[in-house]
Amino acid sequence: MAATKAPAAGGAAAPPARPVRFEAPERNAAYWARIDRIVAAAPPLSDEQRAVIRTAFYQPEARRAAA
Repeated sequence: MAATKAPAAGGAAAPPARPVRFEAPERNAAYWARIDRIVAAAPPLSDEQRAVIRTAFYQPEARRAAA
């Protein structure tokens, strides 16, 4: 996974480059355009939903091993 670029003074970090899903550039662009449309149409997450997702991804290794 590509690392995010450091933000300029006072700016936001640039998003990482998207992976190439298909070798044909047109097909790859159409794929990512579809993903963008799906994400734009989705309702925003609630604080509770964000907390559940954060908890799932930031578990200590000991808890993961025990699961």
